[in-house]
Amino acid sequence: MREVQIGGLVPFTTIDYPGKLAAVFFLVGCPLRCAYCSNPHLLSVGDGEYDPQRMMEWLSQRIGKLEAVVFSGGEALMQGDTAIEYMRSVRALGFKIGLHTNGFYPELLKRASECVDWIGLDFKATREKYPDLTGQHIAYDNMMRSLDVWLDTGKEFEVRITCDPRFVSVADLYEIADILSGRGVKNIAIQKYIPHFEDASNPTTDAMRNQFFVDRELREKLDSMFESVTWRE
Repeated sequence: MREVQIGGLVPFTTIDYPGKLAAVFFLVGCPLRCAYCSNPHLLSVGDGEYDPQRMMEWLSQRIGKLEAVVFSGGEALMQGDTAIEYMRSVRALGFKIGLHTNGFYPELLKRASECVDWIGLDFKATREKYPDLTGQHIAYDNMMRSLDVWLDTGKEFEVRITCDPRFVSVADLYEIADILSGRGVKNIAIQKYIPHFEDASNPTTDAMRNQFFVDRELREKLDSMFESVTWRE
């Protein structure tokens, strides 16, 4: 089996796994081509910048200091069972395992659920807008299957909606919230879209990006629908 390809590292974070001190490993490869991708350098599978064995040695020196390791990307599950086996090895050191995923691989997520303790699942837009945003016509249905897979595990998770006004309107956010509430989702995060340097020609304005966070009616409605709503501005 090919070694896992690690393209980036955050050695310490308090925000990527709820309530845990964590490191984040960014795995290369992603099946989507999202218009607002913040890690375009990780899209294609290739040689990782970090040696997997040395990363395990690095983690072994942080037992008792870190509590969790989060696998992000790209899309970590694009590396399939290679990624899952690596997660299992990291978990054997005593760390909780988190996964940030776009949900494109529901069957892999089901297999990964044996060693993953928590996920952050991206719900990017309504069904109609998903293809324009992601470049994939099956991404929405796959994500919804992944949501159901994880709900069946009974494990903790967060659904995250990044509000790029080119692809998400206030009406869309209400629609997404209804879908999630109807499925019994408890924790969601509404994330402000912040253009990155590769997206210098982006036409959105501060007012467009802030509209979701200054809409008191929207905030009160969503806050009433879920146990926890995190507004990430």
